[in-house]
Amino acid sequence: MYPRINKGKSLIANLDNYTVVDIETTSLDSRDGEILEISALKVRNKKVVEEFSKLIRVSEVGAFTTHLTGITDEEMREHGEDINLVLTEFLAFLGDDIIVGHNVNFDINFIYDNLKDKLGLYLTNDYIDTLRLSRLLLTNLPHHRLDDLINYFNLETRSEHRALNDCLLTNQVYLNLCNLLVEVR
Repeated sequence: MYPRINKGKSLIANLDNYTVVDIETTSLDSRDGEILEISALKVRNKKVVEEFSKLIRVSEVGAFTTHLTGITDEEMREHGEDINLVLTEFLAFLGDDIIVGHNVNFDINFIYDNLKDKLGLYLTNDYIDTLRLSRLLLTNLPHHRLDDLINYFNLETRSEHRALNDCLLTNQVYLNLCNLLVEVR
């Protein structure tokens, strides 16, 4: 697409305050895919204090995305909102927080590109990737997918592949990884 010159930096840190972010998209490529759902959890003192979750109106959900997420064209048409409005509300919710997410570059790149293209804004928040953190701390695991980490930490299994649910699970994974990070340091 183009260089993401104002993109935040990747961090390794055990934080008390941050925002967990996850999106669902119509494609794996930000050049031709659209953000269908964006969710976030504001965390203070390692406790979730506020949630943000919005469906976004897109041209078409598609069979693969419906199968993966359960989101239908009908649900999107009924509850989907304008992306410019949702992105503006999301930025206000996020503020200056550090973002936490699993394979978070995917989410950040989609959000960054949409903010730049639609609103002329940049997503500059630094971020922590639980995928990167797990690869650093759990070298014995053959895979580091979110479901692998959910199983490794004996967390409640994923009941649905939706952005808010994935935020909740990613937060639990991050808290467990932070415990390991403290032991390593």
